[in-house]
Amino acid sequence: MKNKTLIIAGLLALLVLCSAILFAAPPVDKSSTITGIWVGALKIPGAAELRMGVTITENVDNSLKATLRIIDQNTGDIPCDEAAFTENKFRLKINNLGIEIEGPVSLENNSIAAEFRQGGARFDVPLTRVEKMPELKRPQEPKRPFPYQEEEVVYENVKAGVKLAATLTCPKSGGPFPAVVLITGSGQQNRDEEGFGHKTFLVLADHLTRAGIAVLRADDRGVGGSSGNFALSTTKDFAEDALAGVSYLSNRKEINPQKIGLLGHSEGGLAAPIAAAESKDVAFLVLMAGPGIGFEQLVISQVLEQLKLEGTSAENMELERAWRTSIYSLFKHGLDSTAIDAGIRKLYAGLSEEEKTRMNWPQGRLEYEIKRSLSPWWFYSLSCEPQSVLSQVKCPVLAINGEKDKQVPAEMNLPAIKAALEQGGNKNYLVKALPGLNHLFQTAETGSEYEYGRIEETIAPEALQLISNWIDQQVK
Repeated sequence: MKNKTLIIAGLLALLVLCSAILFAAPPVDKSSTITGIWVGALKIPGAAELRMGVTITENVDNSLKATLRIIDQNTGDIPCDEAAFTENKFRLKINNLGIEIEGPVSLENNSIAAEFRQGGARFDVPLTRVEKMPELKRPQEPKRPFPYQEEEVVYENVKAGVKLAATLTCPKSGGPFPAVVLITGSGQQNRDEEGFGHKTFLVLADHLTRAGIAVLRADDRGVGGSSGNFALSTTKDFAEDALAGVSYLSNRKEINPQKIGLLGHSEGGLAAPIAAAESKDVAFLVLMAGPGIGFEQLVISQVLEQLKLEGTSAENMELERAWRTSIYSLFKHGLDSTAIDAGIRKLYAGLSEEEKTRMNWPQGRLEYEIKRSLSPWWFYSLSCEPQSVLSQVKCPVLAINGEKDKQVPAEMNLPAIKAALEQGGNKNYLVKALPGLNHLFQTAETGSEYEYGRIEETIAPEALQLISNWIDQQVK
């Protein structure tokens, strides 16, 4: 499931890998100053290249200041704590990320033979001076004016006392319309499910509305215009927020209350069946890369995939798998947070110092993992069984995955979704893997999350068409 932060955890681990020049500099005047824009790329073996850019300027006292931008993660400019150019060498530091970049400068060649350092690792990252920071291209992002109605609305999850700010798009004429409520993936998401420079739900809502389907998409609770506390929320809470959206739509004259469905992406693909299992008002479900296996198995598969990219040995990967399995098993016995805390610490004490070193699990990392695992979201996720939830869903279901999805792998999750639906007696479903697509349903080379920002396509047209055609068939 997706987790969109300033620089996602996987990037912090893999950002330190070897780098390569991405493109040559356009002609610029050679100068005696280092100020300007310097761009290079971090090459992640088996995954992708991530472009990075350093902007160097002068303060009024002639000292330097700098910002670092991970271009393909759409991070914006990250202020550097230190920037200096002495003895023909440039150096910058970002203390809270543990990043340091340093290397000799050739002003004549407009290049910095820099070394990237983080977490004790050191890798070359050549930088080249350019005139302009590269921009991300998003050709599918719709531009106003739209050929449909767009309205900013607010509705309430009365039970939780949460007000949700949203956008409702409806065709201009011909109602009452079928409708769908969109549910975002994991992490704090706005109504457009914006990340990596893409606005996934904006593109999706535009396509569906042009196809005659009304769409309601809301900011997550505690995000944007919505009230509530995101940090204390769980997937079940997001399911209840989605049902509040269904209730809101059922009272709109433009909407057919018998034809309101849910579409969830990633974690939203679990929130949607949780909601449908609780309410008969949900007419259909679309699950985009939704989980069919338990959170424990899913997280472990993601961790092992990352370790594989880092070149970790099979022996050490097995050690990591066994360690995490022992931790997560504690959540299956109905223990409270205090007992789980004590249990994890006891398991950690049983590790040898060699094992802790091989897995890179120092005491500080243990404290972080305990705090995260005992948060409401993790605690609920580790105890929730997607197959049990899916077996209770009786409405029509479309479940799709990209075949190159590395976060919620199709080969692990789609068969589990199908089996659960069949176990519950649901006969109206379509389960399908889409060739060449990743977790965001983009046409991808490797499927790695490090490609997301570099790919200009937001959602593959074949995925969009499949979704709209299937919904149309269900609401005829």
